[in-house]
This record gives sequence, structure tokens and C-alpha cells, in this order.
Amino acid sequence: MGQQEKVATSLAGTVSEEISASLTAVDAELARRYPGDPGTRQPVHTVYVPGDVFEPGTLRSWGDQALAALDEHAPDAASFAAVLGIPEELAGPVHDRVRAKLEREPVEDLRIDFEDGYGPRPDAEEDEAAARAARLVSEAYANGTAAPYMGIRMKCMEAGVRDRGIRTTDVFLTGLMEAGGLPEGLVLTLPKVTYPEQVTAFVQLLEAFEKAHGLDAGRIGFEIQIETSQSILAADGTAAVARMIDAAQGRATGLHYGTFDYSACVGVSAAYQASDHPAADHAKDVMQVAAAGTGVRVSDGSTNVLPVGPTAQVHEAWRLHYGLTRRALARAYYQGWDMHPGHLPTRYAAVYAFYREGLEPAAARLAAYVAKAGGDVMDEPATAKALSGYLLRGIDCGALDTAEVARLTGLTRADLDAFASPRRGDLTVTAP
Repeated sequence: MGQQEKVATSLAGTVSEEISASLTAVDAELARRYPGDPGTRQPVHTVYVPGDVFEPGTLRSWGDQALAALDEHAPDAASFAAVLGIPEELAGPVHDRVRAKLEREPVEDLRIDFEDGYGPRPDAEEDEAAARAARLVSEAYANGTAAPYMGIRMKCMEAGVRDRGIRTTDVFLTGLMEAGGLPEGLVLTLPKVTYPEQVTAFVQLLEAFEKAHGLDAGRIGFEIQIETSQSILAADGTAAVARMIDAAQGRATGLHYGTFDYSACVGVSAAYQASDHPAADHAKDVMQVAAAGTGVRVSDGSTNVLPVGPTAQVHEAWRLHYGLTRRALARAYYQGWDMHPGHLPTRYAAVYAFYREGLEPAAARLAAYVAKAGGDVMDEPATAKALSGYLLRGIDCGALDTAEVARLTGLTRADLDAFASPRRGDLTVTAP
């Protein structure tokens, strides 16, 4: 040991105390606005079904239709991989896991739609459909046939449909309460939000419902669907979407990009409306930055090119959907919207290939970080957080197994939770 260094300071101890005191309000504001990831499972997609179409067997029907599409258009691992360009070494594992997923849990998040997919109806008809939706959702959770997440998309808070949207929300939530209570997987989607005040109004609605039923304040959260240019850039030049998150008062769980409404709003011709259009990228970039650290997740939109018709046409649509999904995953949009059962095979193929091809490199980097080992990459705590989040998302959707991740990293699920988010560490999450 060398000579012990003399440690000297120039500032009085009160300086640090005074600085800390001056930042107390900022500390509290940071904790409130940026609590970090909620530590819960994020579904890889949202499927929406019109309110008059949803039936008790809808989820199973989507899975069966997706399996039938595979049987008809890509009956084995090699043919499926050839269509999508999946590497040979991943062909079998991806194909087998996709089929298993479609048999076990074909839909991760279902939205029963009372907006564009349902349209204007007589009040009595929509009342009955909303009450029926509540009954079917309650029954699905009771008998074990529910998706992990289920809920409705009501009409928006614009003047022409506001009362109808409020009433449908009330009928649906009241029906759930009368059937035994709100399920843990309940999700509401508020569409076509243009001004933060519309978010505030929806919060007011949910607060009134919670008080009416003696529920804990903040029990009901919701997603904000971004479908207008005004929700990205407000008239005063500010990012309106950031103000919307604040207006939600902690209730916002997601920001969902509406591909076609947003594209039309900014004047993109119908032939060019897609989730990889530059206008879409700009909107989602703003959404992503606004949501970062807040605990609000960002979801990509959908494609309207359906995998139907002759095999060659189905293959073309599959390649498009697979490519868009892979592109979104690389850009950290871990969720999207699917419009047809035929989209399920390529949704899961893209997600599973994404996580399986990165499993060993991510596991090795995380294990090296934990062991403080050397290598050609010097990772920091933020990267360890990202690596853990990557592995956890892969486990949650069924792309990876907890056992194989543990074997490669030496870490338990609880260890991964602790690395990914302090809020995860106290949670017990069961992978599907």
C-alpha cells in the first residue's frame, strides 16, 4: 500500500444540506413523473373485434383460423421459414413455439371495439352490446378462457360522440362490477385524443365511477390512442402527448399509434399509409420520448394488408407484416395492433425470432456484467437493465423459457426483475 492520502474539503456541511433542500421539490417531481417501468407484462399485440361480432369463442376461433392458415400456406417449419426468411437454425424452434402459442394463448390483448370498428348505432343497440361485452368478459375470466388483457375501445371525447362514449364506458364497467368486479387484466382505450383536456375529462369520468362503487382511487387505468397530428404537436408548438400523460394523473398505461387515422390527418395518400412511413416514424418518435421513464408503454399501429386469398398473396402479406413487426421491435415498439387471424402467425414468428436470435448474446453480456468480467463490450447499469428487460419480455410472450435463460445467465426470474426495474423486484409474474 502507498502513502495514505490526506483528504481535505473546503465547504461547510451545511452547503450540501442547503442544496438538497433546494432540490426537494424537484426530487419529488422526478419520482412522480418518471417512476420507471411498471414491471408488469406488456402484451406483444392488441387485437380488436367489433362489439357486435365478439362471441364467447372469438379468441379460440382466431387461434384456430391462424393454425388453419399455417396448415394451408406453410405446413412445416421449413416452408414457413422460407417464406419469412427465418434462419435455418431458428426455423424449428420458432415454428414449434408459434404453433404452441396459437393452441395455448392465441391472443394476448383483446379490445372489444365500440368506435370505428363498430360505428354509429341506435343507443339501445349499443347499450345492449356494451352490457353483453361486460358479461362475456366476466365469464371469460371466470372460466379461464380470457386473454391476459381484455377491455373495450369506446367512442372518443369529441362533442358529437362524447355522451355515447361516456355511456358505453359506464354500461361496460357497471356490468363488470355487477358480475363480480373489475378483472385484473382490464384495459380501456380512449381513441382520437386531440387535447389534454379530453384526457382530464376521461379521468373525471373514471373518478366518478370509482367513487360510485367504493373502488380505490386510480384503480382504473387507460390507454391513449394517438390518431391526430394535434396530439403530437399542439397549437403552441409543444408536444401535446407529453401533456396528455400528465393529464392522466398516473392512470395512463399506454400510447397507441393509430396508423390510418394519423396518416390521413397529415395528408398521406391511402396507398402510402403504413407504419413505416416517415410521418409515422416521427409521431412514434415523439410518443416514445414523451413516454420514456413515465411507465407508459408505446404501441405501434397495424397493417391493413390482410393475408387472405391464394397462397402467393398470403405469403406476400405475411412477409410485409413480418417485416413491419421486426422493424418495430428493433425500434423498441414491443407491441402492435393485429387486424386479422392471419396476422397471428407472423406476429409471433417475428417476436419469437427477435428474442431467440438475441438470446445467447444478451445472456452472455448480462452474465459478464454480473460477474464483472471483461470482453469486447463494456456495459453500464443502463445496458444491464435493457438486457434484463429484453430477456423478460421474451419469457413473458413465450419466446424464451425461464430455465434456458437461467442456464445461460445464472440468474433467476427475481434477479432479472431486480435488474430490469426496482418496481419489478417486488412482483411475482407468471410467464405464459
